[in-house]
Amino acid sequence: MNRRLPLLAVGNTASLFLAVTFTACVLVDLAFPYHEIFDFWRSLLPGFALYSWKDYAAGLAESYLYGWYFAFVWVPLYNRFVAREPA
Repeated sequence: MNRRLPLLAVGNTASLFLAVTFTACVLVDLAFPYHEIFDFWRSLLPGFALYSWKDYAAGLAESYLYGWYFAFVWVPLYNRFVAREPA
């Protein structure tokens, strides 16, 4: 039984999850500006400002890269610990 995680699948899954979540939060912030999710995103994404499509694209790219960062750290650690478990 192969219990190892594939890096490509986890990287794309985590990145797309964060990109969709970022987009949903931006849409909610635009629809309900008094909730101020924008300030939260500025603390997580350096240099993020929602003033143009270019800023949105930069935030989306940063979110996607955070997903790959997660995958590059998580998958090797997980696979290493799974390999050490007795069968």
